[in-house]
Amino acid sequence: MDLSTLGTETRNDNTTDLDRMSPTELLLAMNDEDQTVAQAVRRAVPDIAAAVDVVVASLRQGGRLIYLGAGTSGRIGMLDAVECPPTFGTSPDQVLGLLAGGAGAFTAAVEGAEDDPTRAVADLDAVGLTARDTVVGLAASGRTPYVVGGLAHARARGATTVSVACNQDAMISRYADVAIEVPTGPEVLTGSTRLKAGTAEKLVCNMLSTATMARLGKVYGNLMVDMNATNEKLVDRARRIVAEAADTDLDTAARALAAAHGHAKTAIVLLLANCTAEEAAARLRDTGDDVRAAVAA
Repeated sequence: MDLSTLGTETRNDNTTDLDRMSPTELLLAMNDEDQTVAQAVRRAVPDIAAAVDVVVASLRQGGRLIYLGAGTSGRIGMLDAVECPPTFGTSPDQVLGLLAGGAGAFTAAVEGAEDDPTRAVADLDAVGLTARDTVVGLAASGRTPYVVGGLAHARARGATTVSVACNQDAMISRYADVAIEVPTGPEVLTGSTRLKAGTAEKLVCNMLSTATMARLGKVYGNLMVDMNATNEKLVDRARRIVAEAADTDLDTAARALAAAHGHAKTAIVLLLANCTAEEAAARLRDTGDDVRAAVAA
């Protein structure tokens, strides 16, 4: 595998004097390079939208979104996965992140784990991969054996596959039903794909999960109405969310939340439909947990 031909591995002509730059010069150079990432992601939006469609379809039929990656790419997938339950009220097993070398590799590198495609097969089998799932393979290079093996196995099992790479004509794209390629080019520090490539992968994951959850009714307007209020800050946020959604004051929102046992969606429907908490909960059940449809009902 010749990595020297990859855009993410080539030398950046704008930063060849990196070691001689002042801190301000270095930081400005990094910022200049970072500004190119969002535009690269923007060009991939049609493919990202196609990926959202398949992830939504998976979750609607009881499947899961499973991120798969090694090193920085895998850690970014895990980060997005663990943020979904508190942000969107998903169950912990609905969005998963698999990292080459296991969860312990999040904080300490497991050397060689990314080079073994059979590890991904074992990791996917361990979480009970089914044809209803969507597996999103993340690899900045687009050639990581762990990701190639995982996507090939997922496809063989009938699961939907999505690839995210930061080079064009990526190998992992060949194993994907939807291929997302975001060519971010040479890094400020040659080959350090935790920089621009990692930023691009984080942006793509942000888009995938947020757009998916919006399509599934996990948001109302731009409010996190399915968040889990598990600490004092989040309890206050839930109160403000209910007040904003129902155009009411904080005290009224707090009373509605209490009647709804802390469930923001139920409290919002209670207020907007002028009904009891029990009826609000029933409306949500009958309309697929969609606030707008529950209010209209």
